[in-house]
Amino acid sequence: MRIFPNKLASTLALIGLFVAAGAQAQNYGPRDEGRRFNDGSRVVCQKVEVRNNARDHNRVAGTATGAVVGGLLGNQVGDGNGRKLATVGGAVAGGLIGRNVQGRNQERNGQRHVETRCERVYR
Repeated sequence: MRIFPNKLASTLALIGLFVAAGAQAQNYGPRDEGRRFNDGSRVVCQKVEVRNNARDHNRVAGTATGAVVGGLLGNQVGDGNGRKLATVGGAVAGGLIGRNVQGRNQERNGQRHVETRCERVYR
């Protein structure tokens, strides 16, 4: 099928219209606060505390460290199959404890900053 230039131009124009219609999502900033629209809506801004506290979201370092320490401590208990079971149990328990400790430290020591977020409110 051969595409003629006028069909190509009209197809591109339609694509442009659809893209422009979808791109009308508006972002509002602090300078727009209080702006009113014909439909009765207005722009409202709020200050929100945002946390950037986790470089290690999955807490791998705490889990791994806890598992190693727990496994070493568990290996000191019992003998034979009891020692193997204590090692595995210590590694699992240590991993869980290490993960929780790292999570609490990330929450407490995380970086926080305040952002102003604005949105259009319909009433």
